Amino acid sequence: MKLQLSKRLLPAILLLASIASFSQTTKYIDKANMDLSVKPGDNFYQYANGTWIKNNPVPASRTRWGSFDELRQESTKRLQTLLDDATKATNPDRKTKIIGDFYKSGMDSAAIEAKGYQPIKADLDRINNLASVNDVIHEVISFRVNGLGSPLFGTGVSPDRKNVMVYIPTIGQGGTSLPDRDYYLKDDTRSKKIRDAYKIHVQKMFSLVGEDAATSAADAAAVLKIETTLAAAQMSRIEMRDPNKTYHKFAVKDLSATTSNLDWASILSEAKINGADSVLAGNPEFLKKVNSMLTEVPLNDWKSYLRWHLIRSAAPYLSHDFVDADFEFNKVQTGQKVPTPRWERMSNLIDRMLGDLIGQIYVEKYFKPEAKDYMVKLVNNMQATFADRIKRLDWMSEATKQKALEKLNAMVKKIAYPDKWRTYDGIEITATDYYKNVRSCSVWFYNFNVSRMGKPVDRTEMGMTPPTINASYSPSNNDLTFPAGILQFPFFDFGADDAVNYGGIAAVIGHEMTHGFDDQGRQFDAVGNLKDWWTKEDADKFIAKADEVVKQYDALTVQDSIHVKGKLTLGENLADLGGLSIAYEAFSKTEQFKKGKKIDGFTPQQRFFLSWAQVWRNNILPDAEAQLILTDPHAPGIHRGNAPLTNIDAWYKAFKIKASDKMYKAPETRTHIW
Repeated sequence: MKLQLSKRLLPAILLLASIASFSQTTKYIDKANMDLSVKPGDNFYQYANGTWIKNNPVPASRTRWGSFDELRQESTKRLQTLLDDATKATNPDRKTKIIGDFYKSGMDSAAIEAKGYQPIKADLDRINNLASVNDVIHEVISFRVNGLGSPLFGTGVSPDRKNVMVYIPTIGQGGTSLPDRDYYLKDDTRSKKIRDAYKIHVQKMFSLVGEDAATSAADAAAVLKIETTLAAAQMSRIEMRDPNKTYHKFAVKDLSATTSNLDWASILSEAKINGADSVLAGNPEFLKKVNSMLTEVPLNDWKSYLRWHLIRSAAPYLSHDFVDADFEFNKVQTGQKVPTPRWERMSNLIDRMLGDLIGQIYVEKYFKPEAKDYMVKLVNNMQATFADRIKRLDWMSEATKQKALEKLNAMVKKIAYPDKWRTYDGIEITATDYYKNVRSCSVWFYNFNVSRMGKPVDRTEMGMTPPTINASYSPSNNDLTFPAGILQFPFFDFGADDAVNYGGIAAVIGHEMTHGFDDQGRQFDAVGNLKDWWTKEDADKFIAKADEVVKQYDALTVQDSIHVKGKLTLGENLADLGGLSIAYEAFSKTEQFKKGKKIDGFTPQQRFFLSWAQVWRNNILPDAEAQLILTDPHAPGIHRGNAPLTNIDAWYKAFKIKASDKMYKAPETRTHIW
């Protein structure tokens, strides 16, 4: 029925998309940003963006700079304006007073400096007085409950992946500080450099809370030893991409039987997670390792470890010595040259912690309601186009197609802002205590999370704040989220021609829809349960096609010697390919496509692909890029701009790509999935 409704809407949608007025001043595809000396078939990304890349180096306070970053900067400036206004309001309502007071506290650098590390001194003293392994366990849980961080392992409440209408406690691997387990375990030059810098950094942080050189060095060594052991027990990021591999359901008493030093019934009770008879453990072997470490590691080393994780979580909100030390270590990892300004850090922090309060004000001031209406109809258009493509697939059986269509048509759309705003009832914010405010927000979110136990699952939550420049798909909710922030150029503009909007926001919509059918998403059904709905033959065909994409990206390099990780980035790469393919077909139904009239020398088809490429333009510092290759499930911008195109026949036709061009792939080697 939903599919039929989408089809009935399609003519109106296309009409709406086609009546966008052409701006006389904005060049949505600007030749001044391109490098026309490069053949589009040799390096399309460079052809589309070369001059822009040359003229837009990474700012000193950033690690990368591109289309997303330009929008994030603009969004952050808007947030700053709203926060400045909130601090000056003479008769503020509740939400304005809360965000205004938080901003005042964070911008009062003199008060923050005067306190030094006093905000965490009582916590440090308590850790120093721990007398047993049981005390260590209690402290780990106390951290979580009291907004101090999440050392050793993570605890929380989320929908059961195989029964998504019910909340269940989750216990996840954790306990490390570096961005990836490989930094602890590998002996390549970069990993050793970061480990050495990390040890110096931890020692420096200990010295800032009054430890002498010998003590801080010993504590840093203890921390590194514990975290290295934890890292060795963790699953890799690639392993964790398999949702079945991280799904282990235990009765609480049965999990306790595997970890003699960890009584999970007591831990859950202390963690305020009540009424649970079962838990999900992402990595039971990791918990077994933690269990053995509790008695194998000396108590004093555990104290060092806990003190470190307290200092680490608090450092961004303490005096400049701590903030500067954090930045110096970050510089080693990413190459960032100067710290991010305080106002920018504060704007982003308040967006993260009180997003539904500042989000309401953001939407009122900066968001056009008609953009939401446009998006709803465009998403329906893309949904109908995707359904048509599924029906025409030559590699999938009718039985699996019906399940795929059922899932596609069940996707929920969450656009711009939530239907119901969080009110943060009970949260305490003061204009005079920055660190206390951060703790208060952390405690509120923890209590909000664990209070869900025993309640119906709330599937209306949006998961992203309105100013966010991003989009997402949730396999457990089977929903699509497009915050207000992303509904701007280069993704979307009412004044742009269809080619620009379809190559931008429509491809993003298609990308998120395809996540429901990527290597992870395809394992969840229409409701969101982790459940196999594929015939074995169809699953085998999909895996074979996905493996082609893995091999394609594995062959791509960064900085000459570092390769893209095809398995880590597979989901995003499949989504890019699917999203672009679906968006192009949807675009082919517009009047602009059919008329074929050139704008600024480019056909509608060419403008579509140029729009796609300019979304991914960016410069990035080499150290930051090397880190992201290990940690980011997205391929670098150049490969997101280029690689999917090589599998799309229409791109070859639009730019007359020849077999002699560097990006050329023979038709029989192009991967077509969705």
